[in-house]
Amino acid sequence: MSHIQYTICRSGSYYYNRRVPKHAVQYYGQFIRCILSTDIYEAEAYAERLSDVLEGSWSGSSVNYKVDIPAIINSFKPTSYILSDMAEEYISLKQIDEKSPRSALATFISLAGDRDVSLYSREDAKLLIHHLELKGNKTTTIRRRINSLSAILNYAYSELDLDKRNPFTRLFIRNEGHDVFKRGTFSKEQLKAGYDKALASGSTVKLLMPLLGETGCRLSEIVGLRIEDIDMDNDLIHIRPNAARRLKTRGSERTLPLVGCARLAMLQALSQANEEWLYPRYMKTGKCNANSASVSINKWLKRDFDGLTAHCLRHTLRDRLRAVECPMDMIDQIGGWKSVAGIGVSYGRGYGLEQQKRWIEMIKVNDKDG
Repeated sequence: MSHIQYTICRSGSYYYNRRVPKHAVQYYGQFIRCILSTDIYEAEAYAERLSDVLEGSWSGSSVNYKVDIPAIINSFKPTSYILSDMAEEYISLKQIDEKSPRSALATFISLAGDRDVSLYSREDAKLLIHHLELKGNKTTTIRRRINSLSAILNYAYSELDLDKRNPFTRLFIRNEGHDVFKRGTFSKEQLKAGYDKALASGSTVKLLMPLLGETGCRLSEIVGLRIEDIDMDNDLIHIRPNAARRLKTRGSERTLPLVGCARLAMLQALSQANEEWLYPRYMKTGKCNANSASVSINKWLKRDFDGLTAHCLRHTLRDRLRAVECPMDMIDQIGGWKSVAGIGVSYGRGYGLEQQKRWIEMIKVNDKDG
């Protein structure tokens, strides 16, 4: 027996069991009996909802159709939401650089499987950490992988209205931060020598040095620029996502002034661009091949500047701005280091372009046009 209306319990399973009114017998027979669930709370909820549907179809003096009861019950049951599917939805909606979340996702699925998002546990998350530690990953890389997966699951739980603790929340990583390698930075003399060489060469690869060094942009942000993103009338570039290149974070979308050597380098780069892309050589597959650009410029930089790389230019700009006591939120806005997406001068939020330009002018490497 069962205390739930219109149900019986047999061998641990709950069945809907109800006599059919006379005017509906021709469609259903004398009784309706079908399995609901092995869980008493689910069975109670399903029975109540099925009763509402049936009574609605029986409300008139005659019945003209038969309710598909198995289909109705299945519609009550929660859909299984697989991690990889939810990750695709998250990446697509967020319009972020997909490299880091995809790498984290592939590794995690290889260890814990591609399952319903509600089934992952704290032990699954710890298994990922253990695996990455054994592989020799730096703690910063491990934290980045954890944050990517945590963001995906937070999105899934929110969208599905699941009351579940994220298994990646507040995970401990042994010796976190103690293996951090301080990335090298360029001296002012090295920047000057490099910029002069780049501008004299006219090489689009070498021109990346002043373009990166005087804007603080990521390499993919520059090589993925569309011509329409470049406004030389006002000496501006607009860093925004496009079909060939997403941005790393929402805060990466921003507008930056071109000052000094960056402006000169942009003029030279534009003279070798095509009608659509600033760097068409890295767009041949329809996607921005920033890795290829990285190999090309780093071959020169490492040889001529004591092993320094293109990414060191970005960190060098951060240090240069700190040295002139630029406010940290201004530094973050210039470099797109945190979420200031949507902040623009026209809305009175964040710093205006003139303010940005003033700080960048303070640290610019002297260029030949003054």
